Amino acid sequence: MESIHSEMYSLLLETCIKDSRQKNKLFNAIESIPCVSRKAKWALNLIQSSSSFAERLVAIACVEGIFFSGSFCAIFWLKKSGLMPGLTFSNELISRDEGLHSDFACLLYSFLRKQLTRQKVHQIVHEAVEIETEFVCDALPCALIGMNAELMSYIRVRQEV
Repeated sequence: MESIHSEMYSLLLETCIKDSRQKNKLFNAIESIPCVSRKAKWALNLIQSSSSFAERLVAIACVEGIFFSGSFCAIFWLKKSGLMPGLTFSNELISRDEGLHSDFACLLYSFLRKQLTRQKVHQIVHEAVEIETEFVCDALPCALIGMNAELMSYIRVRQEV
């Protein structure tokens, strides 16, 4: 499923971004955009490490439920404004999928016999929220698309889910 999402994002970039340098920068965002690199490093450090299954599961729930929330919020703003219907429709479907992935990770975690301490879960979630907040402030033109501190709180609300 993630490969379908990746294909969709690639097609959207090809369609929407005409400048080849900008397109190349976005296709290589993990290397070229520091806030994207930080998100990727955080996720890979937890998911590909010797961390416990419980810790990796909480990290996956954060990646799926928190790490895309700022981008989804910005794209939903485009929908509300009646702009880019193809982009916004694909975003709805991908957002739904990511929400299901996050819900599943949380449900699976609830069945674990050996769970993390509440403090450790809060630490992982807090780190994810801080990284996503930094990403939104650095990567998205918040003022341009009408996002403000109130809308930024959506990311913080996602940590409660």
